[in-house]
Amino acid sequence: MADINVTVVPDRVTTSEPEVKAKAPGAPTWDLIELLFFAYRDFVGHPDGILENLGFGRAHHRVLHFVNRNPGMKVAELLDILKITKQSLGRVLKQLIDQGYVVQQEGANDRRQRLLYATAKGEQLAMQLAGLQTARIARALAELGPRAHEDARAFLLAMIDTDDRDRVLRLIDRTERVRRGRV
Repeated sequence: MADINVTVVPDRVTTSEPEVKAKAPGAPTWDLIELLFFAYRDFVGHPDGILENLGFGRAHHRVLHFVNRNPGMKVAELLDILKITKQSLGRVLKQLIDQGYVVQQEGANDRRQRLLYATAKGEQLAMQLAGLQTARIARALAELGPRAHEDARAFLLAMIDTDDRDRVLRLIDRTERVRRGRV
């Protein structure tokens, strides 16, 4: 009896990678839009739980993050970074101050200035939240290879409005220099 060997070629190879289809110009990139929504949900999810236990939300997280990263930041600078109203910031900032996470001081040269600093308690919370997010980022980057950090940074920078990119990079660079003690 003769052996019959048949090779079946599947129509589509199944992998863990999503299939990339050509998109019509101007068509929504639903996959990336939805991946960004889900990634953001998970990126803030664990910190949200910790903040909720303290009676805080995402606005508190953002304020605490930038105040901790930029000691002595002016309230006006924070408003510009967050793109929120004074009223919105005022409510959140009052809660952070009243509960001992942030202090506000007058400017040395201009007493009208309000300079913001994270307290030790505020820095501890900011670092706890950043640690959770850093671990998530590190896991994702480890799956992507040696250029992942640079590629992710380039992608995220490209997502920022072109007229705001230089300002964002200056803020990040200034923050890094301050943290290293080289202003």
